[in-house]
Amino acid sequence: MGKILCATRGGEESEDTQAKAIALAREQGDELVFLYVADVSFLDRIAAPLVVDVDAELHRMGRFQLTVACERAAAQGIQARAVLRHGHLQTELITVARELGATLVVLGRPREGASVFDDEALHLFAARLRAETGAEVRVL
Repeated sequence: MGKILCATRGGEESEDTQAKAIALAREQGDELVFLYVADVSFLDRIAAPLVVDVDAELHRMGRFQLTVACERAAAQGIQARAVLRHGHLQTELITVARELGATLVVLGRPREGASVFDDEALHLFAARLRAETGAEVRVL
């Protein structure tokens, strides 16, 4: 049995990615783990008190997004786990994939302009993730 790690951030695109990860877990009989990373690195030039407030809000939002994702999985008969981390998205995704021994990492394809990743950067990161974790990486 393998382990699927599905990065999620909320929004319509994430719902589609979650549904595909749930379907993969069901088809393959794999364990499913959803990951949300509260990443405030975009606030690097902002006053510290604001960063703390935003980090706390992202934490609450992440907990909610993960709860919803796990409930979606449960509605389809899949028991999923949730992991919430704080830090830089790419670093935390690699770290969690290693810690869990993920065999497959599922990444969503954000709509244009809605992410720090353009298509090329996303595929470069997917290659790096594959190289550093040994997991298969699928961009859905």
